[in-house]
Amino acid sequence: MLTPGLSETSALVAVLERKSFTKAAEQLGLSPARISELVRNLEERVGVRLVERTTRSVAATPAGERLLERLRPLLDEYQSALESLNDFRSRPAGVLRLTVAPPAADFVLAPVIGLFVSQYPEISLDVSIDRGFVDIVEGRFDAGIRNGERFAKDRIAVRISDEMPFVVAASPSYLERHGTPAAPDELIKHSCIRFRLPTGALVLWRFGKKGRMFDVQVDGPLIATEPAIGISAAVHGAGLVQLPLPILRRNLPPVGLSVSSPTGCNRAWTPSLSTIPAAVRFGRL
Repeated sequence: MLTPGLSETSALVAVLERKSFTKAAEQLGLSPARISELVRNLEERVGVRLVERTTRSVAATPAGERLLERLRPLLDEYQSALESLNDFRSRPAGVLRLTVAPPAADFVLAPVIGLFVSQYPEISLDVSIDRGFVDIVEGRFDAGIRNGERFAKDRIAVRISDEMPFVVAASPSYLERHGTPAAPDELIKHSCIRFRLPTGALVLWRFGKKGRMFDVQVDGPLIATEPAIGISAAVHGAGLVQLPLPILRRNLPPVGLSVSSPTGCNRAWTPSLSTIPAAVRFGRL
């Protein structure tokens, strides 16, 4: 049996982990047809079917599962060995894969990318914008950026922005018709545009007063999964909306509530220090 090459085994691992030839192709920078060819060549070399393919799904066979379990640590060690050479370079290099939650992508990351790439021209950024929480180890990311305080105990989190308050806003036409709420408990009388997380849960309207956070139950004519449609609806007078101030500043004037909702600063987080690649250690966004 001819020994399979690294390109073939890497293609197999990407397909089984992403459960898609197309997504594996995007990850490796190849065409889906080339990925399919590499996996087919690997199966022919080992004489065992490794991937079950249908028009709707991709899954590992029992043999594929066993091979994936053995290959992943080896490929991780191979990548770490190559990245360890960066310690001998005068400038860091490599690919830095980030998962970033909006609005951090727009207001924290985007403004510094130009400066970053000029300072570290040999680091390539691979950024995924993810609204839901992402396991950076399972997703093969080097680091993540999102708002909030809660991270797994074995993660290293570093503050990278000031506090980003959520505020309530509405169009002048809505306020002319329905009046301006003076306090959070008056929101029950208003139409409020709400948002749903990828998990299916609704985003709570939160407020802070004298260091204490509390939720307010609201209702309204629209629930959306993306801010854009909610903002557009609010601009056209459909109701009140609560979002980060930098987003609303572009579109709507904040309502003069006596309190706003501080949601914490944005933080970058990584796995344990021993697994941080050189591109992350040197490439501080």
